[in-house]
Amino acid sequence: MPNSPSTFGGDSHLPEGLRWDQDATLHHPGDGGVLSELKTLRHGTLADLIRYIALLPEAQREQYEIERTGHHRIKAEEAMVLYNRPDFPHAV
Repeated sequence: MPNSPSTFGGDSHLPEGLRWDQDATLHHPGDGGVLSELKTLRHGTLADLIRYIALLPEAQREQYEIERTGHHRIKAEEAMVLYNRPDFPHAV
């Protein structure tokens, strides 16, 4: 299992691309800290949670961030860049 690095601007820096099936969690911005796992709103794959944010009305997207274990949180703006990548799995 490859160790996918954090992304910046939707660029994974890996030739094989992101692991869209990687486990991730959905959070509100700023809800980190010791008990952040208790504040998780939703669990799913990276692709599922990016899709979730992308399908929200634009005004609501900034209320969420995606966290991949051991990586920075993906804010709504970056989630939309990832959603628009040609290799994003759009089929549900």
